Amino acid sequence: MTTTGTELTTLFLENSRKLMLLEAWPRLRSTVETLTEEQLWWRPNEASNSIGNLLLHLNGNVRQWLWASFNRRDDHRNRPAEFAEKSGGPAADLLARLSATMEETAELLSRLTEEDLVAPMDIQGYHVTGLEAVYHVVEHFGMHYGQIVYITKALQGKDLGFYRHLDKTGRAS
Repeated sequence: MTTTGTELTTLFLENSRKLMLLEAWPRLRSTVETLTEEQLWWRPNEASNSIGNLLLHLNGNVRQWLWASFNRRDDHRNRPAEFAEKSGGPAADLLARLSATMEETAELLSRLTEEDLVAPMDIQGYHVTGLEAVYHVVEHFGMHYGQIVYITKALQGKDLGFYRHLDKTGRAS
């Protein structure tokens, strides 16, 4: 059985949507919703980021690498400001901004084509293809989602229950 480029494009984009928008994003959102504003902006030290910083950073990264790039829009991201913020408001405000970005991302990923994925792009000084841009964002989102979960578990001292369904057999039913 031979798979076409169009079939691979569809499979790649469906899996990208699944990993980022259907798995990581809802879990990230439910994790952050449990935090106080103090927990949201807590940093273990000056060399580390708060969950609030990571949310600002994820929003900036997704908008720059996907929204601006694939829509051929000017990039106005201020990456250093994402990490400099020390008290940028409550979780609900940051989640609302990221939620809007994630809705735009869902729409974007549903319309990309094989041509979009092989197109060359210059993003943040990197020369990449559209496929590399999507792959970067999915991986980057997953990495910071893991950090947010870890910090939350450390602050709250409890399991967040995302894999409770695996407790009995170690396998999805």
